[in-house]
Amino acid sequence: MMKLLALSISGTAMAQDANENPAPTNDEIVVTAQFRAQNLQDTPLAITAVSGELLAARGQTNVSEIAAQAPNVTLKPQGQELGPGIIAFIRGVGQTDPNFALEPGVGMYIDDVYLPTLTGSLLDLTDLDRVEVLRGPQGTLAGRNSLGGSIKLYSKKPTGSNTGSIEVTYGRYNRLDARGLFDVKLSDNLFMRVAGVTKNVDGYVKRLDYNLTHPGTNVPTFARGADPELGKLGGQSYAAGKVSLRWQPTETVDINLSGDYTRERNEPGANVLLFANTSAAFDGPNATFTGGRPFLQGTNGAGIPLNCAFVPNGVNSCDTLSGYDRRYVSYATYADPARPDSQMPFKPTFNDPHSDLDNYGAALTIDVDLSDELKLKSISSWRKYTADWSYDSDGSPIANNNLNQTQKNRQWSQELRLSGKVMDDRLDFTVGGFYFDTRGTFTGRINLNYAGIDFLHGPDPTPAKNKALFGNFTFALAEGANLTGGIRQSWDEKDYVYVRRNPDGSAIQGPCNFFLGAPTAGPVGLGNQPNCLLFGLNGLTANFRDSRVDWRVAADYRFSPDLMAYAQVSTGYRAGGVNPRPFFPSQATAFRPETITAYEVGFKSDLFDRKLRINVSAFFNDYKNIILSSVNCLDLATAGPGGSSQATPCLRPSNVGSAHVKGFEVETLIRPVENFTIDGSVSYLDFQYQNVDTASTGVTLKDVTPYTPKWKAAVGFQYDIPDVLKGDVIVRLDGAYQSKIYTEAANIDSLAVSSTVAAGQFGFNNPGGGGSIATLRLSNRIDGYILANARIGWTSADKDWGLTFEVQNLTNKYYFTTLLQEAFGSGTASGAPGRPRTWSVTARRSF
Repeated sequence: MMKLLALSISGTAMAQDANENPAPTNDEIVVTAQFRAQNLQDTPLAITAVSGELLAARGQTNVSEIAAQAPNVTLKPQGQELGPGIIAFIRGVGQTDPNFALEPGVGMYIDDVYLPTLTGSLLDLTDLDRVEVLRGPQGTLAGRNSLGGSIKLYSKKPTGSNTGSIEVTYGRYNRLDARGLFDVKLSDNLFMRVAGVTKNVDGYVKRLDYNLTHPGTNVPTFARGADPELGKLGGQSYAAGKVSLRWQPTETVDINLSGDYTRERNEPGANVLLFANTSAAFDGPNATFTGGRPFLQGTNGAGIPLNCAFVPNGVNSCDTLSGYDRRYVSYATYADPARPDSQMPFKPTFNDPHSDLDNYGAALTIDVDLSDELKLKSISSWRKYTADWSYDSDGSPIANNNLNQTQKNRQWSQELRLSGKVMDDRLDFTVGGFYFDTRGTFTGRINLNYAGIDFLHGPDPTPAKNKALFGNFTFALAEGANLTGGIRQSWDEKDYVYVRRNPDGSAIQGPCNFFLGAPTAGPVGLGNQPNCLLFGLNGLTANFRDSRVDWRVAADYRFSPDLMAYAQVSTGYRAGGVNPRPFFPSQATAFRPETITAYEVGFKSDLFDRKLRINVSAFFNDYKNIILSSVNCLDLATAGPGGSSQATPCLRPSNVGSAHVKGFEVETLIRPVENFTIDGSVSYLDFQYQNVDTASTGVTLKDVTPYTPKWKAAVGFQYDIPDVLKGDVIVRLDGAYQSKIYTEAANIDSLAVSSTVAAGQFGFNNPGGGGSIATLRLSNRIDGYILANARIGWTSADKDWGLTFEVQNLTNKYYFTTLLQEAFGSGTASGAPGRPRTWSVTARRSF
């Protein structure tokens, strides 16, 4: 186990591919971060590597969990509103929106195959050789240029070992996982590996019928009987499989072909209402101004406002629910029972609560040794996915914001690398090319009652291409001293077509009668054509074209066998584009590419007879034209006809400003005594805007990018106890801390909002909903928290049997993974609570 931890430390290097390089010793790890075999401690890069064995020791089963131990890295499952995907930020660079119009700031890869969207990137960690987290711009190395860094997953390759394993897990919330794999030799030079996994667990947020849990209420029931539980949120039903073939026709040729398929049929993501403040009526009464149209008509015929009565827990709650843990309760119905009228004739509508994903593809990797000093690698891939999910934003029976969305993607990519050594092995080089072609579409039934629109979005096609040439060169100046240079030329192109129709497929008519002088209460009042505010969007096209040169220069010097230092400067680039979700033609705006120049210094050391390994990096980034999404288009407050507002609804990517980002990262492995190891990390990040576009985005100089904590820290303790019941016992405790984060570009710590705020006041789209709490508190801050996990496992001496008991969220901490603040538009804010304390038991049989 000592060797295992040395191999899998969250250190600053990639783990090696055991099939390409000699196996490392206990104190020496061979890595290939710069396309050549190097000792881990000789690599002048900030990289966290985690082996498959350490992932199992920590009980980590999806890629978001590895961020706990990775400095200055945040990986979170997407909130319910954006479906099956991930939020990824490294050193303050990242993205929350999975739409094709935006490139992720952090590149996600499976076996060197690039994934272009956050959707479909919440990857399972089954049968992995290692996970690599590369921090800082990755513009001159393999794959696609990635501004903030890269997350790379590498599967285990077939070896023909004729071995396998079966693993079954049972735990709280009826968790039932099963994993299996086998590796078989088909012939002397042909091997096959098959791996499969299923994961099933019940949701932990209960959807309750408000009528049945609040006797005497005016709210109608949505239950089918006497059971107040309508369903759950946060449950998972996941199945995936992968088949890999490896053919070695000669000693110099290695061909790997793989195919994989993932099927998810999950409940919607966990979501609870935290803030509710909007009136009982749709925007705009009839032409004679005699009353509004209610979001939800009560049993007495009156409209029901959305206010603190439907917030189950927290400072904005006046709920009277009893008998349930209100922290994990939602009153979402996924139903809009509104009565149809001439302006909204497409009612009622009902969504099936779900979050589905079908994700599959194939990859072919060919490695050819052209000579002892020259190697060629080809990586070809084709992938496709379909994600479909529903979202009940208001978390209540009041249907003011209800969506169903579908995102599809088809992609293929090709990468070639030629690596070699010349000048008596003093110069290592890799040159290559990358080609990426994707065809994505986004479709949605976007039912925004709070804005008076209910329409079909799409399918919006977003074809895109990326082409690049790159090179990386390392020259040995003298013994222990190296100079590395890299360069990359990128070409990007992306097109976007807006398709907007009524829910029945008919064309949207306009302009709104209100703008033509009709005596209506507003553009969405009775007397207007349905969805006329969207008139003019259908058929609009936009495109983006750009090219960019990125470069890297690094120097490293080994002062002694125990200490190496390095310094580097590198650049990165993320393509621009156009807003994919305009609700008015005025919101169909472009955003420019963002760029970064990164400066980094660091050292890597093994001290005290290699009992202490400590690696340190410090960085400064000049980050320009930062692309973040705004939920309030402040610059369009009077952009409509007659000075009307087009500021909300809004979800618009914008160049919010430029910033200086500096920080440091420390990673360590300590082996104080035999059989006892301590691994840990700590990181600090100071994000300071230098200029911002406050007038358009609301971002101020004091704000920071979303999902970027100032401090992160993690520590793991592991003690191995030999000779227990003819086997070995491993006891492990992991703890991780992150300081506060904000989840929107414009940070809100705590904003006081009157429950009777007027429409248009302070940017709120609709009037407040009243209720017994006079002043509500609005925030998009997640406070800092500590999470701890514990595991104890036994493995037989021959490694054939294993049994593990684990507890996650050991202290039962109540915390949020994501927040969504839509208060200025829909009048709500919600959050995704993390799972409470869970336990599980895992049995494993190897053969």
